[in-house]
Amino acid sequence: MALLKLKERVIEVFAATRNIKKFPQLSVELTNQFSKNWAVGSFREAMESLKRGSLDQMEFVVICVDEEDEADLDPILHFIDGVKGRGAKTILIANNVSPTGLHTLLRHGADDFIPYPFPDDAFSDSIERLRNTDTGTKTPETDDAPRRKGFVLPVYGLAGGVGATTFAVNLAWELASYNKKSKTRVAIIDLNFQSGSVATYLDLPRRDAVTEMLTDMDNLTPESFAQALTSFKTRMAVMTAPPETMPLDIVDGDAIHRLLSLAQSKYDFVVVDLPPVLVNWSADVLQIAETYFGVLHLDMRSAQNIMRFIRTLKAEELPEEKLQYVLNFAPSFTDVSGRGRAKKFSESLGIDIDIHLPVGGKAILAACDQGSPLAEAAPKNALRKEIRKIAEALITTADEMKAAIV
Repeated sequence: MALLKLKERVIEVFAATRNIKKFPQLSVELTNQFSKNWAVGSFREAMESLKRGSLDQMEFVVICVDEEDEADLDPILHFIDGVKGRGAKTILIANNVSPTGLHTLLRHGADDFIPYPFPDDAFSDSIERLRNTDTGTKTPETDDAPRRKGFVLPVYGLAGGVGATTFAVNLAWELASYNKKSKTRVAIIDLNFQSGSVATYLDLPRRDAVTEMLTDMDNLTPESFAQALTSFKTRMAVMTAPPETMPLDIVDGDAIHRLLSLAQSKYDFVVVDLPPVLVNWSADVLQIAETYFGVLHLDMRSAQNIMRFIRTLKAEELPEEKLQYVLNFAPSFTDVSGRGRAKKFSESLGIDIDIHLPVGGKAILAACDQGSPLAEAAPKNALRKEIRKIAEALITTADEMKAAIV
């Protein structure tokens, strides 16, 4: 299943070093902080990349120097000067460099210095510290470009009661809990300000901080966003709907774009539970999304709404190719006539339905009422198993995307 639309790998950090093998801890730290969105090269390759403009959009450039580099620091100093001229933040990592050599390197404007081998948490602390400073040209308040490059995965119910929120909540939890040793970060955001049920399905309180954030989106900051989030079992961040009913147009497209971009910068997967109506910011969600899940039933309501939805996308020149149709209550393998109806359904609408969710039975309603994901309330349920397969496919595809050569 092509759950994610492959796109060019985006490199967030470049490491320049004569020999990466002299800094084995660096690869681990870069992967922890940036997944696979980093690259490494020699100082000659780094300078060529700088001249080509390949480093212009880089968030960080890491410069690794050891005692063997001290014999000829001029190329390294020239590279540091070039990087600083482009506005990227530089981190100098020094291994057995003399005080004189270190002083020379720091005078050329490295933003931070870390000795090697790394002290505990030194690399992650440096990244966080530099992100919170105004020394660079990019700040969370002025630049919507995501840092972590997370995947935004909206879930939209193409008719009422098709199970969109159930799918969104359980997909998010399967992504978050798929590998307990993984550092994959997942968030689910409930944008149904009037009747959102994510909090109910996870048995979480609705926070006043969400209301405060939504009513002051012009001053959205990483801090106000963090305060609006609730942790679910320490593995998943949740932004519930506000405690009171709010109009869907309380925010505009720019505000939603900033919110989702901020979520992208913090999380690898951002599942968005959308209201069952199109609003003025729906197009902004679709634009920023990696894949847009449209949940439907095999009925006339869904068919008519799909046709309306597709006409709207074409009229507004929105990316229809991002749509991923999810048929809930899909006919079983042994239901030949039902599978035939599903095939005619998709052919008559001119769409592909790649995801078929089986009937989960009464266990699904019970799990939702109890505020528990299916993975815990009904781990052997057929619907839970299928959603887990989808999460696995997403994670695998995402890893392949990040590993692709630029």
